[in-house]
Amino acid sequence: MTTICPCRLGEPYDECCGRFHRGEAVAPTAERLMRSRFSAFAVGDVEYLLNSWHPRTRPAALELDPEQRWIHLEILGTEHGSLLDEEGTVEFRAHYRQDGRRGALHENSRFAKERGEWFYVDGTVSEGD
Repeated sequence: MTTICPCRLGEPYDECCGRFHRGEAVAPTAERLMRSRFSAFAVGDVEYLLNSWHPRTRPAALELDPEQRWIHLEILGTEHGSLLDEEGTVEFRAHYRQDGRRGALHENSRFAKERGEWFYVDGTVSEGD
């Protein structure tokens, strides 16, 4: 059975974000890194989340809530972050389910590219979403 990637690009997980998670490829744009990080949250890949976090802002450890299920990602906008850029931002809304209720995280994330690889730097969460 082929599982569609949680990032919702419509490709099978193994051919989409799975290849980034396995280290077979690097995300070519800030948006693709954002999508691959959402998928890593969805599949519980803490190692990928930490490795794709910029060393300057990366936490020492990351613990995911096993009761929180990431179910849908909406990309609301991007600024820069293309193949030719060194920085970019991605505004997104990540939907989840926890304790039988739905919720969403609305964030504007900053990304930086170093030595050809994109990293998540930090983000500003919008309240009230």
